[in-house]
Amino acid sequence: MSILIKNAYIVTMDKDGDGVIPNGFLLIENNLISKIGDNSASAADGIAADTVIDAKGAILMPGLSNTHTHLGMTLLRGFADDMALQSWLESKIWPAEANLTAEDVYYGSLLGCLEMIRSGTTAFCDMYFFMDETAKAVEVAGIRGCLAYGMIEFGDEEKGNKELETNEKFVKNWQGKANGRITTMYGPHAPNTCCQSFIGRVKAVSERDGVGVHIHVLETEAELNHMKENFGVCSVHHLDAVDFWNTSKVPILAAHSVWMSDGDIRIFAEKGVTVSHNAVSNMKLASGIAPIQKMLDAGISVTLGTDGCASNNNLNLFEEMKTAALLQKIGTMDPTALPAKTVVEMVTVNGGRVIDKQTGVLKVGGKADMILVDLKKANATPVFDVYSHLVYSAAGSDVKTMIVDGKILMQDYKVLVMDEEEVMRKAKERALSLAEKIEVQK
Repeated sequence: MSILIKNAYIVTMDKDGDGVIPNGFLLIENNLISKIGDNSASAADGIAADTVIDAKGAILMPGLSNTHTHLGMTLLRGFADDMALQSWLESKIWPAEANLTAEDVYYGSLLGCLEMIRSGTTAFCDMYFFMDETAKAVEVAGIRGCLAYGMIEFGDEEKGNKELETNEKFVKNWQGKANGRITTMYGPHAPNTCCQSFIGRVKAVSERDGVGVHIHVLETEAELNHMKENFGVCSVHHLDAVDFWNTSKVPILAAHSVWMSDGDIRIFAEKGVTVSHNAVSNMKLASGIAPIQKMLDAGISVTLGTDGCASNNNLNLFEEMKTAALLQKIGTMDPTALPAKTVVEMVTVNGGRVIDKQTGVLKVGGKADMILVDLKKANATPVFDVYSHLVYSAAGSDVKTMIVDGKILMQDYKVLVMDEEEVMRKAKERALSLAEKIEVQK
């Protein structure tokens, strides 16, 4: 199948080519970009394609990558808000998760995929339970998923063996499936929920299998204090002692990374660790302000994630972009911190490097993952700087069309790959059933 998109305001994010083409065209053949260029002289008029999309009045850009989610938690949207972290976990989230079923996670994941399609996210990294069900949802939805089974063993060797076995089986069964749209990682939850020796084993297995590791690190001050009290060092140095952060063989994705010292930042920069910044979740749970500008200045690749819907309430990366930019400005008291173009790079180029290196940029030979953002709206008028517009003015609801792997998933606001009403109905049923179970157990 071939798709021609013409008359678009193209934001390529390609540092080696034209960054912005005010009136451009792009040709997709099968699942790859075969041509891209300036259409001011009607260059696209002679190109034949199975499908032609007139993108006049819209920005064509790479799809967004959400590098930290817990998609099954979409069912817990609004279930527990405005609470202190520990009571939020102990009285609400953990009891809910103890009652989750495979069917719950499937419909929660499908709902999450629908929300991401609606708001411009073409790819995501996920860590949770019943990950076979999330993978099945990704197959149906047509987007990209880099998926990890979330492992927690609390120093229990027997439990650790079972957790690692589950993750190994998941990697074996799903790596490269759905025409390569599904990739996998290993998911040790965090340094304060998995012991050092277990995380070392996970790293060795990941290198054997050639897939990366996705881990929470230094999300809260409580974690920082726990690690120092029990081991004399913070989480980053604790794992550096076993060379965990070395990315010479496989990538490491560190979610949150809020309580990072200058020394921690140096380790991440030297070892090539990628950070997933989750600004909204960190604010909502009062976890703190991650030193993102310092990380970028040190050369760390920083991406954006939303975290799960229990601690964010949505999966909207446009909201995340704006919040991340504003949070760094007020956190550093510097209005020049984290400028708009850098934020767009984080959610496209940098995120693409984590999930699929052939995405995140619009260039010939790259995979055809892209979105059209509607400019024919009041909040989009006028546009002086396209990067400023995308970060400070645009909304997830402005995304009108999405293409992933050369397939149109949504066109002119109509989702083509699933029955929206049915997905929302089933997800609501599962959420209410889950809440009833928890109520009965009180």
